[in-house]
Amino acid sequence: MIDQPYAYRRAELAEPDWRRLPGWAAVTEAEWESAQWQRAHCVKNVRQLRDVLGPRVPESFYADLARDQAERATMSMLVPPQMVNTMVPALAPGQPGFAEALFADPVRRYMLPVFSDRRADWPSHPMASRDSLHEAEMWVTEGLTHRYPTKVLAEVLPTCPQYCGHCTRMDLVGNPTPVVAKHKFGMPRDDRLAAMLRYLRANPGVRDVVVSGGDVANLPWPRLEAFVGELMAIDSVRDIRLASKALMGLPQYWLTGEVRAGMERLAATARRRGVSIAIHTHVNAAQSVTPLVARAARAMLETGIRDVRNQGVLLRGVNATADALLDLCFALLDEAKIMPYYFYMCDMIPGAEHWRLSLAEAQRLQQQIMGYLPGFATPRVVCDVPYVGKRWVHQVARYDTERGISYWTKNYRTAVEAGDPLALSREYEYYDPVHLLPEPGQRWWRARAAGPAREAVGPARALAGRPRSARGSGPDRAGHQPAGAAGA
Repeated sequence: MIDQPYAYRRAELAEPDWRRLPGWAAVTEAEWESAQWQRAHCVKNVRQLRDVLGPRVPESFYADLARDQAERATMSMLVPPQMVNTMVPALAPGQPGFAEALFADPVRRYMLPVFSDRRADWPSHPMASRDSLHEAEMWVTEGLTHRYPTKVLAEVLPTCPQYCGHCTRMDLVGNPTPVVAKHKFGMPRDDRLAAMLRYLRANPGVRDVVVSGGDVANLPWPRLEAFVGELMAIDSVRDIRLASKALMGLPQYWLTGEVRAGMERLAATARRRGVSIAIHTHVNAAQSVTPLVARAARAMLETGIRDVRNQGVLLRGVNATADALLDLCFALLDEAKIMPYYFYMCDMIPGAEHWRLSLAEAQRLQQQIMGYLPGFATPRVVCDVPYVGKRWVHQVARYDTERGISYWTKNYRTAVEAGDPLALSREYEYYDPVHLLPEPGQRWWRARAAGPAREAVGPARALAGRPRSARGSGPDRAGHQPAGAAGA
């Protein structure tokens, strides 16, 4: 046998035994498989996590977690039992090595970040912002982002069944934290959804609608089914994608009779009208793919929808190696029939520098995973460039590796650039983590942090950001980077 950099081994899925955790030692299988039980027993604070893991986890871990929640966290704590159970799946609290494994665990690292995870030197990039993709500036009506010519993003609600520490919509989604006062939608939910439908009926150039939030699993099923049904009644809409991390984080929901029957109705209508419906989920680690997740994905495919796809995020300490990415892709594809689709570079939100990779690292990962998976199931590693959109990491126009600034171009105008003659010729910037740069580059950023750009640096200013608005009037409506931006 030829020695290869990666050795494929099919791994049978196993549901970790939740009864190994002291707080759930008496939970029955029927309770565990109940979506209602899962929602009712989500971990929302350090005290509840201590009740689940028990007294044999060092207090230093809980103190580290509490400090992060108080001083750094952009997302409040909300972790379903299903996800807690996939942390350190082979050990029980108190067993030798559990505490060390908990600190190192990839699911813990992004769902329950602790203060010591974060960078002490550069916890946030100087150009970090709470709406890092400027989605709200491209709202054509509240919650409806029209960034691409033929595609829109419908943020139908601001909540999820679980809150990821690296959430790109940390300015809108979830409860406030001590350092982030969340934006709130101004319109009642049904008025917002009605306004979105009116816009789509009036703009037949849009064919693809991503229904997201938040997470669609938190929208009452009858309202979600009605909204998707109304989307399918618009003749120009050909693709509908339902975004739900809960397919992995709360698979019990997608296995309920109400949801399965409703998806069958939607799939049947879609077939009659020539519309494709897919579910997009968000799995970052192979250990998260359990038999329940596979059952939920297959149940959705059995309803007749077109596909279930995964959009992961590259996160240091979670999946930032070729082996980890390939293990995840094969678990998704072979065992759960979930199509690996994208791996995003982590967005430039505050507090994310310990997770983020450089563009060069992302390019290497794309190269390293090529050739192992079928071509149709080889995910693209993409950079979601502010004011541009998703770009394959090798599409960069030019790259200043000393200062960590990559430059990107695009071939369409966003909603904020309708009258901008330079939109298709301008270069747009993305930034590597400062701590990964050579010393001259780090000196350059330190000088800028101490100079005119200082207002963009530091937790208080970085987290303040601009409030979302339906027609955000940012520093530069034409799409330039804010004044003082690197590379200006």
